Amino acid sequence: MSEDKKVEETEKTAEETNEKSKPAKETTTKSEKKAKKHGKSNKQIEELQTQISELTGKVDAITDQYIRAKAEIANIQKRNEKEQANLVKYDGQHLAKDILPVIDNLERALSIEVSDESGVQLKKGIQMVYDHMSKALKDNNVTEIEAEGQSFDPQIHQAVQTVPVEDGKEADQIVSVLQKGYMLKDRVLRPAMVVVAQ
Repeated sequence: MSEDKKVEETEKTAEETNEKSKPAKETTTKSEKKAKKHGKSNKQIEELQTQISELTGKVDAITDQYIRAKAEIANIQKRNEKEQANLVKYDGQHLAKDILPVIDNLERALSIEVSDESGVQLKKGIQMVYDHMSKALKDNNVTEIEAEGQSFDPQIHQAVQTVPVEDGKEADQIVSVLQKGYMLKDRVLRPAMVVVAQ
């Protein structure tokens, strides 16, 4: 009997070992399957991360373009507003420039000496026209540039001749004005043509 027991125990032990070894094989196949699945999912994860980084780069590029376009539009609007303000501020500049030669001619006519009655009457009429034109220019912010006796300023004066410095005069002082200069607000319409002492 003891031998029978030993045989039975040996058989049981063999069966248990067989049963234990079966799940071990199944376990390794399951873990191999999981490893294969994880291998595929790791590749998928890498591909998805690559796509994400590419899409992020595209979004950043588009955002940068949008910001630049927005800034450019803002600059265009500011430039346009500035140009509109300058148009309003210097409105009539071309008309004023065209009137200046007329003023010059009226001044020349007024500088002529007349002795007869008809010449005096004509000169009065020219004086009235000149006064109205001067007033119209002043009302529209066109002013004469002060020149004679002033220091020479190349931004508002144009030196056409130089003369030696005489007694009572200083260097770079304007001795005489050949043609008057005019400004529209703070913009020079025409510089004064002057003679400067050197």
